[in-house]
Amino acid sequence: MDVINRQELGIEKFYYFGRIRKGAVFIHPTDTIYGLGCDATNPVAVVKLKDIKQRSATPFSVIAPGIGWIRKNCVVRPAHDEWLGKLPGPYTLVFQLSNRSAVAPEVNCGLDTLGVRVPRHWFSKVVEELGFPVVTTSANISGQDFMTSIDNIDSRVASRVDFAIYEGEKKGTPSTVVKLVEEVEVLKR
Repeated sequence: MDVINRQELGIEKFYYFGRIRKGAVFIHPTDTIYGLGCDATNPVAVVKLKDIKQRSATPFSVIAPGIGWIRKNCVVRPAHDEWLGKLPGPYTLVFQLSNRSAVAPEVNCGLDTLGVRVPRHWFSKVVEELGFPVVTTSANISGQDFMTSIDNIDSRVASRVDFAIYEGEKKGTPSTVVKLVEEVEVLKR
């Protein structure tokens, strides 16, 4: 696994963007914890990520390339605008999809809903530049402790990801999940 920092990503942006477009699974920082990610429109990459994560039946969330992408691909009702206004931030908002082809069906297990994030973090700009959503899930095997530092990454994950973007220890907790489908429901993690 290659470990790079923000500056190296900037210098080698086209190289790493190309790897992501070709199906790389990678570790990325967010405003909360480290995530495991891939191109959310690439079904082969999503299946690889599911295999690494050892999670097949639970949907993933994505980092959206911006609020405009959410409005274009999800059902955003006026009652949801307050929550959408909290982005960027430490929230995963679950919307009904209006465009089911916006992500590979493997991302949300064929459901008509999708969890979306726009972290208050520089990595959101990376996703915006990529121009497509990136799967985001905690960088761990399902049910195990999530990664807060390169020192505590699960070796089974490290051995199977293509690269990691590392910026030091994280002291956050996973994002708050808010379902915005029929009525607003804040889920505790």
